[in-house]
Amino acid sequence: MNRENKRKKYEKGYYKTHPCGDGFTCRVCGWLVTPAGAGSEHRNHCPNCLSSLHVDIEPGDREADCGGVMEPIAVWVRKNGEWAVIHRCRRCGALSSNRVAADDSPRKLMSIAMKPVAFPPFPIERMEELAGD
Repeated sequence: MNRENKRKKYEKGYYKTHPCGDGFTCRVCGWLVTPAGAGSEHRNHCPNCLSSLHVDIEPGDREADCGGVMEPIAVWVRKNGEWAVIHRCRRCGALSSNRVAADDSPRKLMSIAMKPVAFPPFPIERMEELAGD
């Protein structure tokens, strides 16, 4: 890559409009993550543990100075039926949402989705009483 193209790559907002073909090693689980298999041109989290890094303020801008680990804390379903992962930064507490990638671990996704059912915030045996029916 010549010097001019290398400089363009790191200009503000470059990753908003260009795919990131770089691989990385997950800081949490050590998995070697490659863009292939994601089903998207923008790989932003580890498919094994679903962790990410806090590098963006807006998707693709690389403007965050934090650099903390973004821990997967929940999943949600978008209007179109697509799943997304909610991440929370361990360092600063920022929240973000990322689309589920094609090669993400189904076991890890279901584990996160079922956590509220497995550990409800109230005694399950008092559910009828608490519902007020």
